[in-house]
Amino acid sequence: MAVAEPPRRPIRELPAQLANQIAAGEVVERPASIVKELLENALDAGARHIDVALERGGIDLIRVRDDGGGIPPGELALALRRHATSKLASSAELMRIETLGFRGEALPSIASVARVDVVSAVANGDAAQLPPGHDTPLPAAHPPGTTVSVRDLFYNLPARRRFLRTEKTEYQHADEVLRRLALARFDIGFSWSHNGRRVQQLPPAADTTVREQRLARLCGPGFVEAALRLDFPAGDLRLSGWAALPTFSRAATDLQHWYVNGRLVRDKLLAHAVRLAYQDVLYHGRHPAYVLYLELPPDQVDVNVHPAKAEVRFRDSRSVHDFVRRCLREVIGGGSRAGAPRQDPAAQAPTAPPPAPAPVRLWAADAPRLDTGRIAEQRAAYGRLVQDAAEAAPVAVVDPPPDDQPLGRPLAQLMGIYILAQNSRGLVLVDMHAAHERITFERLRAAHAGGAIVGQPLLVPLTLPVSAAELATVEQHAALWPTLGFDLAVLGPDTLAVREVPALLAGGDAAALVRDVLAELREHGHSSRVQAHIDALLTGMACHGSVRAGRQLSLAEMDALLRDMERTERSGQCGHGRPTWVELSLAELDRLFLRGR
Repeated sequence: MAVAEPPRRPIRELPAQLANQIAAGEVVERPASIVKELLENALDAGARHIDVALERGGIDLIRVRDDGGGIPPGELALALRRHATSKLASSAELMRIETLGFRGEALPSIASVARVDVVSAVANGDAAQLPPGHDTPLPAAHPPGTTVSVRDLFYNLPARRRFLRTEKTEYQHADEVLRRLALARFDIGFSWSHNGRRVQQLPPAADTTVREQRLARLCGPGFVEAALRLDFPAGDLRLSGWAALPTFSRAATDLQHWYVNGRLVRDKLLAHAVRLAYQDVLYHGRHPAYVLYLELPPDQVDVNVHPAKAEVRFRDSRSVHDFVRRCLREVIGGGSRAGAPRQDPAAQAPTAPPPAPAPVRLWAADAPRLDTGRIAEQRAAYGRLVQDAAEAAPVAVVDPPPDDQPLGRPLAQLMGIYILAQNSRGLVLVDMHAAHERITFERLRAAHAGGAIVGQPLLVPLTLPVSAAELATVEQHAALWPTLGFDLAVLGPDTLAVREVPALLAGGDAAALVRDVLAELREHGHSSRVQAHIDALLTGMACHGSVRAGRQLSLAEMDALLRDMERTERSGQCGHGRPTWVELSLAELDRLFLRGR
């Protein structure tokens, strides 16, 4: 049976209203999208305080009032026309955007799916109002600034209105946007209400104390207590903000906030850099918490790559990725060292990858360096890294412990598992196996970092079918493969030969490893997959080579372990992300026994 051809329609220009409604499909997903666009306009206008009122989650009403520069009466009608903006004048400015908005699509798109009322006034000028459906502004009374009221979202698109969620859900999305934007600009006051009830009143935060008060209200006091402040300027780049200790990990990514030049973004490259910085200190399935700000010249980042401006593209993505990873790793390494106090922001960012940690004395004996030229000796050397300190001098318990020993002095061993120690604040409990595992792992990694990743030839080369895109990635990064321990050869348009793999991973799935590295190279321009596999192997070796539960330690051995923990970076967690020690202050112990009541 023949299929009837659909009737041909002539090509024609879309009516302005329909074009705006199509654009609104990208800009206006739900009330929270409107809140974000209007707040960004207020910030671009130089507002010092912004007030937001919502009704029924923003479905019935969104009102945003600011005290910014305002809109002259003669330009008010133009503000609701598509592609009309005061933020760009030439294509050259498009390559160095310094404002949050720039397309001139938000207001006309919103006006095409809701009833929009705009009232505005400039300093020492007249105020004007543009009610819904009007093309000519009317005289009004209004202080300098702008008030935009959006009512009855999707009133003219019943199908889209049915896709909105409940009032509670829509309000939660809008509240999340408000919280995120309030974290973007501490110098601006924010307030918002829902159904007539005041939710937040945030004054401008000029100093660090007031900023952390806002941070506590928006992210919770637990985040502030666990957060490490950082400030790393390096050339044109600057990374600042707060990164929480690994012990404050989350089950979800709800406390991950990135801002690039003040713009709220969700960027895969930046998220990947953070994951690498935390990769060996987080428990499986947990996520780090942070509020981070990246500043760089506007011409080094393209913000015009996403309909909702939620993603960016960096001109030198590799440098940005490495800079973020190194800075965070340095902060986390110092902040998660056992007994380390919280540090003030660093004065200067590292300009090169940090050196391998200095060899620590594992119990009493120094470990040999690895011979990177011979695989058998290399593996044997790993096994000799863990040694005892039987001849160590006896340690006397000091009361009170010295201030330079934050983990204090050992008192006893509990059930062959935990070390009990006393410091100047109270009682310290140490999981001796987890602690020794981290020390051993850092020693193994430092020893392995002494030379390049060693490759081991395969007895029979592995033939791997690949796509044209994967083959192009192999050729594009030809110089990188030897540094990762691989020897690859192109056999044909869709075939790759793997002749050599990293020695420590020779027993694994070489095909899967190569594909994983290729996938990361295509997405991020570089790969840490090999190092991640090596770290996983070293973690297992450290776990098996560390002191086991049930072993009785002398006071000298316990003291040696505590001192090693204080010298070792990231010793607050073992290689699997479990905590290695906890502290009970004297006040907490008093509460347990109801003292002072």
